[in-house]
Amino acid sequence: MRHGKKFNHLGRTASHRRAMLSNMATSLILHKRISTTLAKAKELRKYVEPLITRAKEDTTHNRRIAFSYLQNKDSIKELFGEVVVKVGDRPGGYVRIIKTDFRLGDNAEMCIVELVDYNELMLKEAKPAKKTTRRSRRSSDKPEEAAAVTPKAAKAEPKAEETESEDKKEDKSAE
Repeated sequence: MRHGKKFNHLGRTASHRRAMLSNMATSLILHKRISTTLAKAKELRKYVEPLITRAKEDTTHNRRIAFSYLQNKDSIKELFGEVVVKVGDRPGGYVRIIKTDFRLGDNAEMCIVELVDYNELMLKEAKPAKKTTRRSRRSSDKPEEAAAVTPKAAKAEPKAEETESEDKKEDKSAE
């Protein structure tokens, strides 16, 4: 019986699955964003996030453990260097999965897997928007609005008078 075993085997043998996840994790670390199926992405997240947590503490032991998972020196350098600098203060949740569409051939659900702090578009949206004031529909606000309009009109009129007086000055200087 398989009570409580939620591990998705992805239709592969253990060695094939381990190699595939290692390759996908290396690609994710090096390229910061990859496209894959939703099932693989969910398994990849379980595979990569503990590695990034280990990388926060740069010791020889942690580097060797990460290398046993990834089997790629370039990805280890990137993981312990640039990636940890970006996500060092984050308490977890280093990987974002964004569902895209369905694959044409077999209708598999596709998604984009990315490291969270590397998406510039999402970082721009994360900035707080300007606070807007709430306008009510009460009738007591209408006299205030009317009062607010009249000073603007009053300000516009002196400008018109100033331009007329400037025109007169120019006419006098021309004579």
